[in-house]
Amino acid sequence: MSASGEGNAAAAGYAPHPFVGGRTAVLRALAAWRMRWPGAPRVIVLTGNPGSGRSRLVTGFLMMCDPGYRKQLPLDDLDPATVPPDLPAPAVPSPVGRTAAQLLWLISDHFGLSADRTDDIFTELAAREEPVTLVVPDVDQAGPVRAANEPARVVQDVLKPLAATKTVQLVADVPRELAAELAGSLPHGQVQIIDLDAAEWADPKGLVRHAETALNPDAGAPELPYTTDPSARRALAEALAARADGNRLTVQLAVQSLLLQPEGFDPADASLLPGSVGEALDLHARRLGADPQTLRLMLAPLAFAEGEGLPVRLWGALASAVAGRDMSQDLADGMLLAAPFVQPVEPSRNEDGDGDEDGGGDNAADDGGADPDPDGGRTLLRLMHPGIAEEIRSGLPDIRDAQTKIAMALLEAVPQQDWSQADPYIRNHLAGHTLDAGLLPQLLTDPGLFAYADPVTMRAAIEAVPLEQLGAPARTYLRTAPLLTRSQAPADLRAAFLESAFVEDGLAPYAEALHTLGFTLPWRTLWCVPLVGVRAVTTGSLPPQDGESATADAAGGPEGASAEAAQGSDGTTADAAGPVPASGAPRPVAAFIVPEGTPGARPVPGSEGEASEGGGRALLVHDLLRPGYIDADPAQVQLPSEQAQAAAPFGLSRGADYLRVWARASEEVVAALLSDTPLTGADLSPDGVLVVATARGVTARQILAAAPAPAPAVPAQRTGAADSDASDGLEGDHS
Repeated sequence: MSASGEGNAAAAGYAPHPFVGGRTAVLRALAAWRMRWPGAPRVIVLTGNPGSGRSRLVTGFLMMCDPGYRKQLPLDDLDPATVPPDLPAPAVPSPVGRTAAQLLWLISDHFGLSADRTDDIFTELAAREEPVTLVVPDVDQAGPVRAANEPARVVQDVLKPLAATKTVQLVADVPRELAAELAGSLPHGQVQIIDLDAAEWADPKGLVRHAETALNPDAGAPELPYTTDPSARRALAEALAARADGNRLTVQLAVQSLLLQPEGFDPADASLLPGSVGEALDLHARRLGADPQTLRLMLAPLAFAEGEGLPVRLWGALASAVAGRDMSQDLADGMLLAAPFVQPVEPSRNEDGDGDEDGGGDNAADDGGADPDPDGGRTLLRLMHPGIAEEIRSGLPDIRDAQTKIAMALLEAVPQQDWSQADPYIRNHLAGHTLDAGLLPQLLTDPGLFAYADPVTMRAAIEAVPLEQLGAPARTYLRTAPLLTRSQAPADLRAAFLESAFVEDGLAPYAEALHTLGFTLPWRTLWCVPLVGVRAVTTGSLPPQDGESATADAAGGPEGASAEAAQGSDGTTADAAGPVPASGAPRPVAAFIVPEGTPGARPVPGSEGEASEGGGRALLVHDLLRPGYIDADPAQVQLPSEQAQAAAPFGLSRGADYLRVWARASEEVVAALLSDTPLTGADLSPDGVLVVATARGVTARQILAAAPAPAPAVPAQRTGAADSDASDGLEGDHS
């Protein structure tokens, strides 16, 4: 199949595709792929220069694959070889704004796979008896952070394994620099590269038709001598197409420019017809009596915009920053100048508010969703096409310098450096700008930004930085990021997860800072010990001892673990809020069931002669309210009485990797914890200290929710069903 099919189709009297307007040869190849025609490749890699029309072509093809759209198209008038068979529509997972991992799970969800790991997705697809069909468009727009180069990761981690899976039929629209890498991974005959700019697939007549349609008053063009006269319209369309050298974006911009401002345009003057996107920008500016560089500086912030677009109110400040002078008057006077290249867009919930991950995942932590939009709705601006942005960026003398100026201007736009008052765009996308400027590691020391930023974009930006360049807070964030994205938690709960992670990593000052930034945190993390092999935990108390000190003992913990386990680099501890029991009062403790032989552990009472399967059990005693192990006889640990348990204000329920603390009086959840590793034990003391064990260690958190009115001091069963049993500890569930 080649471009000669265009002429044959026209000679046979077939109508062009009403949306594509041509590309018969490519549509024939795609139709043969869809019907698995003998000799047709299993994988098609569609590529071309920016503005070559790849997205429009894929959209037009998918229209003919969708049962609903097929009914609206004049299929009987089209070349039959371009019309795919009436089959179920292929899967079309969009990579736009998504990471490679998100794209994979989107595919998994679409096909209803039971995979737990990304590698299992390909295994399950390969095991299918019937082939699966996928069309992956717009790979060049993959990723939440432009500078992180997510398109390359999508090709490497998603498209190449999909293409290698013999039960998968794949069409992928990828940038030219990645097309050969994808195609080169397959044997000859299984893959075909279709380059829309190559002579074999070029469609000069279709481009003329595209320009002629855009100039037609029936399509909305103003009535002008060269739009109302069919012969003049045709001549101008041919001249535009010939000058644009096959690039549809160049033709589109030229037509939009002359129709928006017809004055000063002479269709007979070939010097007014652009040959590239850059010339379209410059010719438009000169025709309106403006400096082309001024137009490019006006559009520069939009060329660097992340996400769905740039808020209108930030445009002026960023344009002035890039230009190094006040651009406010240029923008005020230049709306007509910028109009052909800019489009408004209403932001999605993710872009306008707190910024949650788009995709699946257990939201066991919270049902609150994203924070509400603080502005009640706003308008974003973006360039009409990524090819315009690429042209503007390439024309700047120093991209890193421009991004540095943008990042500094965004920081200055944060009121009193309070992230809760910052525009959502700044919170969610500052990391992307500083990554491109080479400044991201310097930014990654602010716990407030960590909590307020969209975890998907922040994680993608940080992962693009070599690990050795990251400081300790950034490494903690990176370790916690999968939990933040999976939970889709709002900012308050993200702050709570990070608060615990900072304590776990010995960064207590960062944890304490989160308590000063206005977050409503459900807990304060009191201490954490990195202890492996904990099988269960329980809370209780030790009877008062004569002359006992109110401070934690530094005794006998595993490998010398003691109060230092919760100290930060500056020597501060994480127990600032931990109450100190009065001298002579029972001492609250937590007890851990650990494998026999753990340093400092004592045998569990009554465990002598226990079966050796899984090893014997031993017990470690730890202060409940502060860091530090206690050298105490396990037989002395007293469990809460039934009356104390019944009068406790909070109850506990848990699943395999999450738990909830709820108020007994109202049955409302006051704290929810999601773990990135399975829970091996959990208990809640009557005064609201939550002790949780995972494969990583044991952590104690003081629940901060206001306690409801006390329950009657009589034995009572908890109301509300538990998700699953809490860990047994020494003597059963204390919730």
